[in-house]
Amino acid sequence: MSDHIMNTYGRLPVSFVKGEGCYLYDEQGQRYLDALTGIAVCGLGHSHPAVAQAISEQASTLMHTSNLYGIPNQEELADKLCELSAMDRVFFSNSGAEANEAAIKIARRFGHTVKNIDLPTIIVANKSFHGRTLSTLSATGNPKVQAGFEPLVPGFIHVDFNDMGAIKQVADHNDNIVAVMVEPIQGEGGLITPANSYLKEIRAFCDEKGFLMILDEIQTGVCRTGKWFAGQHSDIVPDVMTLAKGLGNGFPIGACIAKGPATEILVPGTHGSTFGGNPLACAAALATINTMQEQNLEQRAAELGDYFQQGFKQSLADLIKQGFVKDIRGKGLMIGIELAQTCTELVKKALDKKLLINVTADNVIRLLPALITSDTQADEIIAIVSELIADL
Repeated sequence: MSDHIMNTYGRLPVSFVKGEGCYLYDEQGQRYLDALTGIAVCGLGHSHPAVAQAISEQASTLMHTSNLYGIPNQEELADKLCELSAMDRVFFSNSGAEANEAAIKIARRFGHTVKNIDLPTIIVANKSFHGRTLSTLSATGNPKVQAGFEPLVPGFIHVDFNDMGAIKQVADHNDNIVAVMVEPIQGEGGLITPANSYLKEIRAFCDEKGFLMILDEIQTGVCRTGKWFAGQHSDIVPDVMTLAKGLGNGFPIGACIAKGPATEILVPGTHGSTFGGNPLACAAALATINTMQEQNLEQRAAELGDYFQQGFKQSLADLIKQGFVKDIRGKGLMIGIELAQTCTELVKKALDKKLLINVTADNVIRLLPALITSDTQADEIIAIVSELIADL
């Protein structure tokens, strides 16, 4: 590892030089089955021909002009996202954190210009993760990732996730609330899936109070959970929704999508991005979305997610009875296996077995396989992970 790279990551002892479908290859040519996909990024797997071709053709034609000018495939991508989400307008960024920054700025300016509130405040959730910029870090509900970066940005109140009563209690005692911002499923927090009624209750409460409902779908969006967007499982449409990760299948792009009054908040001079939504990024995203539609990967993710859950419940049945496996949860291809003890060492042990997984919240195995994963590959993932858990 080069001494010239800042020491910000606890990297595993492997470097990948090639990807193909659900597999990655290291410098020695050894093959690894990828059940993490760059942390829910490569939904179509690695080096997908349609995405690679779109990037190559666009790169040889026009990569960047800035948002001072019209960008035809940005407009096409915005139309596509609004059609899929039943929302109205899009701001494009380079990352999920930047998409969440845009959402936070919409909420704050909404507070100032629409509700005449001097200190607009957003209700957010404990154990959430919204990014590592200062405002998204402040919105994040994890003191560990905030430590050492104080003073945090004010304007956020944290409540327990999946607790509608806590949201109501804060709103009843604070006249500065302008929005509620949550993840449909808390990924970094341990694959925490709320009650089916939770998002519907937030939607109804925001409508009643005149708050904006903001859904952070950075990890859950783009078919990951078996719907194009996880909020669709609850039949709700937020006022603001953020996307990134799976949107470009590995090419950096983020999006902040708004509906109704939230679309009018940002006007020329209030927000912008040099690279956001440039021709190259939008070409990658369009190829990704078009391929997912053509192959009906929304439905495939739902079916394969059920296959994984049933497979794990069968293979881990004895350990579930013993209480060692506390829960198997998630939606679609966002799968969490909660154990009764810390299991961070399983990441390295899985690597030794040529499988890429992740552990979050110290005791939850997180699986984010590609939407193109075959049943055979799913069986292999189930077998290896179940063996690793049994060995503990």
